Amino acid sequence: MAARNVLKLGALEAQKTAFLLCDIQETFRPHIKYFSEVVKVANKMMEAAKHFKIPVYVSEQYPKGLGHTTKDINVCDAALVYEKTKFSMYTPELEEKLKKDVPDLQSVVLFGIEAHVCIEQTVIDLLSKDLVVHVLADGVSSRSLMDRGLALQRLQSIGCFVGTSENVLFKLLRDKNHPAFKHVSKLNITPSADEFGQKINQM
Repeated sequence: MAARNVLKLGALEAQKTAFLLCDIQETFRPHIKYFSEVVKVANKMMEAAKHFKIPVYVSEQYPKGLGHTTKDINVCDAALVYEKTKFSMYTPELEEKLKKDVPDLQSVVLFGIEAHVCIEQTVIDLLSKDLVVHVLADGVSSRSLMDRGLALQRLQSIGCFVGTSENVLFKLLRDKNHPAFKHVSKLNITPSADEFGQKINQM
């Protein structure tokens, strides 16, 4: 019971965690603010997932009309790449796969686009299943910065942890003696949150 409470407070355990990458499709590049920063964070999380042995699930919104995940992200190692028309990532297909892959799932780390639509609706569905949700502030965006900012505020107010990729990765490490420490700390040499923050502040 104590361990579960720690997770409810925002701690993370790799074997009870899944990463969700939401709709980072090439078609959206010209329209989404800081698309390339979101791609960078997604790549960092894909790489880190290998070291932590955390499965990654990748959704694509109506790929027939909107195309596939940008080639800038290698999704070969994803546990599942699936299409959806629902805005929420939490489809019956994903629910089924998560049950099989992570039977003791308690925490989900979410990143992608758009913050105020698919990310937010996914969070609502996950929270309603009593899962703890971490959204990466440096890994989500929208077409409008106002929509992005308000979405992050709403997510916090409904009980979601809004952090950065570095924050989440160090929570998973917990200890300098973790076997993945060297690899994962290298992924954080340039804090992606700084790049994102500086650009937003220049608006």
